[in-house]
Amino acid sequence: MAKNASWEQIFKDYKILEHDFDKSPFDLSAEQIKKSCQKFKKTTEKEVRILCKQDSRKSRPNIFVLNNLFILPVKNGFYNIIKGEGYVDIPEISSGIIEYETQLGFSLDSSKVGNSEMQHLDFAYASSLIRTFMDDKSLVLTIRGRKYTPEFEFYVKKQKIKVSSVQTEVDAGYEGKEQIVLIEAKNKKTKDTIIRQLYYPFRQWQSTTKKKVVTLFFEKDDKTGVYSIWQFIFRNKNDYNSIKLVKSARYVIK
Repeated sequence: MAKNASWEQIFKDYKILEHDFDKSPFDLSAEQIKKSCQKFKKTTEKEVRILCKQDSRKSRPNIFVLNNLFILPVKNGFYNIIKGEGYVDIPEISSGIIEYETQLGFSLDSSKVGNSEMQHLDFAYASSLIRTFMDDKSLVLTIRGRKYTPEFEFYVKKQKIKVSSVQTEVDAGYEGKEQIVLIEAKNKKTKDTIIRQLYYPFRQWQSTTKKKVVTLFFEKDDKTGVYSIWQFIFRNKNDYNSIKLVKSARYVIK
């Protein structure tokens, strides 16, 4: 992995492993990363965005894995290196596959072209599968694309994290009479994902509404045609690790 040498240099330059993570995260800026990696030649070894993209456990550089660390953006150009569990498992769904009859009433030929996360999610919504999974006929598409978070704080164990104006993105968000449903979608099998992808949008939209905010993880297997959906909640909004799986189901749309 190209990231390994870069991060070893960064850790060495700023003596990161000497930091007491039981008290606080380690603050690191994009400028510091650039300075440490200026002698590397490959884009993957010096581009901040690439180095800090660690969306699954296996995508972390070795020095993070060996020391039980993960990284989060906390402000434009600033990051926290944190000790603890940064990821949540996306478990296999053991229940049987449900044959779901689309409520659309006609065929969507355009949905059969390509294999993108967005088109699979749009087809599931058009077929009313999202409404069915959530048992909420009032849901309508209202959120899509990138937004910036408000200021908020949370904890990973005793480490206090302060976030301000971090760019987030949800693949789709639906609002109903009593709730807002946010979805992170994938078009390939996912074993785990960084909690941030669910937590930051949750905190962002919770600050704008009194309605319940629900987070879903969505996956379409293009080979089998199976749609899988997992619903997660955060039992304590200030605790990053309070994430809990509520329910899950698998469907084929007929």
